[in-house]
Amino acid sequence: MNQAKILLVDDEPDILEILEYNLRKEGYEVATAENGEEGLKRAQEFKPNLIILDIMMPIMDGVEVCRQLRANKDFDSTVITFLTAREEDYSQIAALDTGGDDYITKPIRPRVFLSRVKALLRRGVRKEEEVPTLISIGDIEIDLEQIVVRRGSERIELAKKEFDLLTLLASKPGKVFSRDEIFNRVWGADVIVGNRTIDVHIRKLREKLGDHYIKTIKGIGYKFVF
Repeated sequence: MNQAKILLVDDEPDILEILEYNLRKEGYEVATAENGEEGLKRAQEFKPNLIILDIMMPIMDGVEVCRQLRANKDFDSTVITFLTAREEDYSQIAALDTGGDDYITKPIRPRVFLSRVKALLRRGVRKEEEVPTLISIGDIEIDLEQIVVRRGSERIELAKKEFDLLTLLASKPGKVFSRDEIFNRVWGADVIVGNRTIDVHIRKLREKLGDHYIKTIKGIGYKFVF
């Protein structure tokens, strides 16, 4: 019997029904909501391990739901993935940039969906097992407990995946992290994201921190320098 709790948020009753049926059949505890506002309330009450959000919903879309959840420390270790019928890069990047861990494209195949759910829940276990620490390198301070980055006295606002990526690179200054290792450590080995995802997040980190902290190692990956 699976102990994980999963919240499904989608405005299409047919999709909710089929996903809930397949998840319950696997032994998961499932709650549902039909719009973003209701989804936020259910998340507070249900305290799920995994939240599956449709991007396009009435009242409040999935990206805004994710943004509000990530602003709440209670959901730091909660895995969030999106359901989307869209193929546009901007939709997927927006979903990841607000702190989403993955996206699943409709139409949904139940067996593939369940496989992705299991992979995402494994990532959630790894998140909960991490011990909060403080990383301090030069004038950069990364507080893993408060999810805060400071440069000297300045507080740097980062999206969740930007924070995770910076934390990984700064955990071993000077070490070259390959693109594959970054994908595996930040997004999960079983999670499929676009090839541009790392580049977009690196660019945003450089814009916020400055160009000189993260160095590109051509053909391999990136490293944190100071």
